[in-house]
Amino acid sequence: MRNRSVADLMTPTAVAVQPGTSFKEIARLLDEYGITAVPVVDEDNRPVGVVSEADLLRRHTAKGGPSTAGAMMSSPVVVARPSWTAIEAARLMERHRVKRLPVVDAGGQLIGVLSRSDLLQLFLRRDRAIQEEILEDVVMRILGISPASLHIDVEEGRVTLSGTLERKSIAPVFVRLCESVDGVVEVVDRLSYEDEDEDQDKGDSDAPAEAEAPPLP
Repeated sequence: MRNRSVADLMTPTAVAVQPGTSFKEIARLLDEYGITAVPVVDEDNRPVGVVSEADLLRRHTAKGGPSTAGAMMSSPVVVARPSWTAIEAARLMERHRVKRLPVVDAGGQLIGVLSRSDLLQLFLRRDRAIQEEILEDVVMRILGISPASLHIDVEEGRVTLSGTLERKSIAPVFVRLCESVDGVVEVVDRLSYEDEDEDQDKGDSDAPAEAEAPPLP
């Protein structure tokens, strides 16, 4: 099972500006490329900030001060690594309340941009592909169980698990693995079990000891 990484989902960088780039040039680039923000890089192509449409609007409304990328950008910049999973990137976006992340290589140089719309590609995955990955990778390869007694239905990314597992203790692991599959929106557990894994009394070791009879007079 392989989750798609930031490198798989990001848009390779075709547009970046430098701190001295003007307001009008940034507005032209956003319009020309149909994007809502652009990374600002230094002379070594390392991100130092991001200028978004919102930054341009704030500057236009303020009617004063410098109108270069360096003056308008949001900084410090929050970046992602290409090897990260989509989940790691999404959590970083949520934590910092940003809509896009510049992606940098090991040397800190800009190689792409990951946006929320890029992450949404995960949820456009076909139901059939999700079902096949759960059956082949989760059920057979990772858990090593036969799919014969299981039913896995996927509709609009919603996975419903039914059928019979050998042991109840497998169920939480099964559900978590399914939730980690790309494109899964929700997992519904309707499984039954051959063995409930309940602890059985083994001997009388836990039973209270009988009180000793009082000595005879």
